[in-house]
Amino acid sequence: MTDQNQPKPGDPCWIDLYTSDLDRSIAFYGELFGWTADRGPAEFGGYVTFRQNGLAVAGAMGHTEGDTDAREQWTIYLASTDIQATADKAVAQGGTVVVPPMQVGDLGSMAVLGDAGGVGVGVWQAGTFAGIETAALVTGGKWGDNEGVPSWFELHTRSHGAALDFYRDVFGWQDPFTISDADEFRYTTIHSDSPMLGGVLDASAFLPEGVPGAWGVYFGANDVDKTVTKVVELGGAVVQPPEDSEFGRLATVTDVTGARFSIGGDKA
Repeated sequence: MTDQNQPKPGDPCWIDLYTSDLDRSIAFYGELFGWTADRGPAEFGGYVTFRQNGLAVAGAMGHTEGDTDAREQWTIYLASTDIQATADKAVAQGGTVVVPPMQVGDLGSMAVLGDAGGVGVGVWQAGTFAGIETAALVTGGKWGDNEGVPSWFELHTRSHGAALDFYRDVFGWQDPFTISDADEFRYTTIHSDSPMLGGVLDASAFLPEGVPGAWGVYFGANDVDKTVTKVVELGGAVVQPPEDSEFGRLATVTDVTGARFSIGGDKA
């Protein structure tokens, strides 16, 4: 991503993992991507910041006590300059507020919303911390040397048109670029005031019954097949095996506790 320390409103700017076993998750991503883990103080609930080469790439926290039915998942956060106004706009546009805006020390403020299609999405208003500190932008299907770096963000939704309207109105996405508008493959790239950072996929044809969809993240890999093999060796699982596409070589996996993510690299 370009100028990632100063994300524009509506840009994906942070990701974090909600996990039932924080120690296993730290070990898994440390082995897979070489991430180190900084544990925060008690007042931040022991929140973990993952770093690669000293730069923040993601966060993680363990399930809270009694939250036994919580999903293992990655949450994607979009940048906002006024988090309360963003939450209010979301409700006005048919969304919901799942976690109300809250201050996180001097780092910034966070919230979690449900979009117009029922998909959860985080919001981050920067204070002293702007978000992902690495710089990765995938262009022309070339992933480059982005090992373990959040490099692409993707919304799978049953409500493609409504989702685009929602994010345009709430987060200021500019006119997106439609890659395909066919029933069998409907995909639109997302933009705020930056280059394309991700996409919105019409997933209504293949999402399981009752599942509204989800935001997901792609991590870059120098060798997708090797990375997927290592995922399995570390206790994860393969959801979609590596295959070449016009956008690169892609795969989807789950980590050691079942949280889903994708891997992207240059074609084999």
